[in-house]
Amino acid sequence: MIIAHMGINVGKDYGSWKKVGGSFDEFPVKEQLVTERKEKYSFSFSDAELMQINMPDIYIVYGDILFKKHQMYFSPTYDVPDMIKLRFTLSGNGTIFNKVNSKKYTFRSNQQNIIYMPELDGTGEYDTSCSYRFFEVHFAKEKFLQLAEHSCRTLQVLAGHMDSGHYTQMAEQNLPISWAMQNCINDILNCNYTDGLKLMFLESKCVELLVLQAEAFESAGRKKQSLPSTYDRDCLYDARDLLIANVHQPPSVAELAKLCGINAFKLKQGFKGLFDNSIFGYLSDYRLNCAKELLREGKPIKSVAFEMGYSSVQHFSNAFRKKFEISPGKVKS
Repeated sequence: MIIAHMGINVGKDYGSWKKVGGSFDEFPVKEQLVTERKEKYSFSFSDAELMQINMPDIYIVYGDILFKKHQMYFSPTYDVPDMIKLRFTLSGNGTIFNKVNSKKYTFRSNQQNIIYMPELDGTGEYDTSCSYRFFEVHFAKEKFLQLAEHSCRTLQVLAGHMDSGHYTQMAEQNLPISWAMQNCINDILNCNYTDGLKLMFLESKCVELLVLQAEAFESAGRKKQSLPSTYDRDCLYDARDLLIANVHQPPSVAELAKLCGINAFKLKQGFKGLFDNSIFGYLSDYRLNCAKELLREGKPIKSVAFEMGYSSVQHFSNAFRKKFEISPGKVKS
């Protein structure tokens, strides 16, 4: 059994390193099985906040980073265990080029993938105009192989590559983060259980995330023939991002199509295929899920309703109750 703090060297120049995160440790079974650590970093090239959760064979990290420099450099610390990561980019855009396997990885807002990258030595390029937020679950090698053994074809293929030590990922194209995944991530970050129940809850949610990702990639594989082109896919992600950025006054379908460089028919059909929801169905789900998180933070119902663009508290309450089957007033902060 292992409990690990994952660390990496980062810098604005190759060779000028700052270590971010912890180092790999082993603890006996009798030690505390769930540990948390929150850290803040302020460098000339970025400001960052990290939340790390450690438990047997699983490591979770949530990061919120504001990059001050467009380009970053990464170097391994050589003190981390062999793990595979479930990667979720919550906001911001970036790319990493890993010299070890000569591969470029692209991370875009609200996209997810599963990546096995035993060593990272290379460069990263990030958008400096907005916060870059990510969430990752790392499974120790043996734990992941055990979970994948009797699961599905996509996970079994991935496990085979991992077992052979080959750098790999679930698919070349990332997929959208579903609302089920987002809710699962929120449940992990807002877990109020303690001791053994906390361990049980977090383990179950990490496995649930893995199941949701596996199902999404299995489904995408079955629909592969109807997937949009790279250009159309980029347009659809742009449309999704514009909807989120203009949640209070969203553009019409015609306006959205014009802004994104795609015709209205392709936009509606492609959006439904990629995000498994209509354009304004997606927007409604986004508003209500954000509202739920704001209510959890203790914000008043009236403030949340108008912040999310609802014309009245009654309209908001009806929509909220229809989706979550509880009234806004019963959401616990």
